[in-house]
Amino acid sequence: MLIDTHAHIDMDDYSADFQEMLKRAEENGVKKIIIPGVEPSTFERIFNLTEKYENIYGCVGIHPEELDSYNEDAEEKIKYYLQKHKIVALGEVGLDYYWDKSRIELQKEIFEKQIYMAKEAGKPIVVHDREAHQDTFEILKKTGAKETGVVMHCFSGSPEFALQCVKEGFFIALGGVVTFKNAKKMKEVAQVVPLESLLVETDSPYLTPVPFRGKRNEPSYVKYSAEEIAKLRETTFNEISDATTKNALKVFHIE
Repeated sequence: MLIDTHAHIDMDDYSADFQEMLKRAEENGVKKIIIPGVEPSTFERIFNLTEKYENIYGCVGIHPEELDSYNEDAEEKIKYYLQKHKIVALGEVGLDYYWDKSRIELQKEIFEKQIYMAKEAGKPIVVHDREAHQDTFEILKKTGAKETGVVMHCFSGSPEFALQCVKEGFFIALGGVVTFKNAKKMKEVAQVVPLESLLVETDSPYLTPVPFRGKRNEPSYVKYSAEEIAKLRETTFNEISDATTKNALKVFHIE
């Protein structure tokens, strides 16, 4: 059994074959899928999918690239949906210095505000961190985010930073990048992170793993990342799938 802890399957990319995509996931052992939120207009759609499908769970949050959608109304929506049983986390939220360095202080402010909403609701935080490792880490530490759980989504830092996060009690989520031939750093991260701190994800429709790189990603492909991690750690696929599933159930409080 596998859990895809991060898949944007609410996007239009799946409108033509949504049922078939879910069936492929099931056939490949993916028993649960978690959909992250990125801005308020997506929240209701995500929530409706969690209500319709037993194996789908969701998150709500404002992505750092969607700062313009953050206002009092958005805050109320986040708080409202965080009370829902199958909305299992705040996310994806965080810092992104790759696209926009002009509003760093605003990114930090909105990230912090959302962390406190997650803590108030008792829900974990799914973190987007792109080229902002130290600032992200310092905010998570300052706000005591680990009290409700932290998932470092699509981890892109060094093995040393990964261990720093693990020491703080954060989970490290790895996806298709670990299968890329030139992803030396991610392969090292997959080897050094303790098994009890690892999660797997696809970030569908992005970052499709080998052997489908360049095509649309989907939850069924999470097995390729798990297989690569098993190979790198010189262990079995079952050990990786069992451990990452156990970790996902734990951090997202899924029964």
